[in-house]
Amino acid sequence: MKNNKNITFHYILLVLFAVLCLAFMTAPVIAGDYAALKNVNGVNTVFDVTQESPKVANIVFWAVRDVYQNESVSALPKPPRTAVVFHGPAVKLISTDRKGFKPEEVAEVDKFADTIRQMKKEGVTFEICDYAAKVMGVDPATIMPEIDHVGNGFVSVAGYQAQGYSVIRIP
Repeated sequence: MKNNKNITFHYILLVLFAVLCLAFMTAPVIAGDYAALKNVNGVNTVFDVTQESPKVANIVFWAVRDVYQNESVSALPKPPRTAVVFHGPAVKLISTDRKGFKPEEVAEVDKFADTIRQMKKEGVTFEICDYAAKVMGVDPATIMPEIDHVGNGFVSVAGYQAQGYSVIRIP
């Protein structure tokens, strides 16, 4: 009887050891290559965008999309939440009015608009600072329908930050 208890005890220890080894081996997979994600439950980001170059915006927004699509971020217990607030010269990029853009830039602006539409379908929240639109001479009626209007984009950025979102500036 005592021999059976020893075997059971050793078996339990062996199983426990195997489970712990498996847990330690999969922990790096969950955090991926990012030590910064260790012990993180979820990633919430607000991108504070003033970038006015459509070509640069297309390059940068690839990386913005990767933040919430990244396997390491998606593997976290809580799903990522992403918001983008446009103000300053960036408001021109989300207008359907293409005046002020060089002919070679129009295709880049159209490509950026397609990216915004896709990101909206993927659950990203977009906001435009109506004050910035006014200052930049952009008619609010020309703003893409995927974008929500707010009076002051800085208030939105501060609000997201107060909710625990990380603020990432895209100047």
